[in-house]
Amino acid sequence: MHLKELMMESPVHHLSDLFAQLGLPSDARGIGDFIREHSPLPAGVSLPDASFWTASQAQFLRDQLQADADWSEKIDQLATMLAG
Repeated sequence: MHLKELMMESPVHHLSDLFAQLGLPSDARGIGDFIREHSPLPAGVSLPDASFWTASQAQFLRDQLQADADWSEKIDQLATMLAG
């Protein structure tokens, strides 16, 4: 398999891409503000179940995690950042 084919099959997402996908400010300041505003997540609350998501944002997060999709790594990263 050529590198180009491999890259097409395995997209690399950045945290800013996840924020953009969720319709949130995706620049460094916007991400930092979001983390400060919403952390720490309450104990026992999974990221998709946090109260600050819209229904569509929460569903996107759940679907991506359940499918172990390409976004899962960045969703896990965001959960870790919000854990405090």
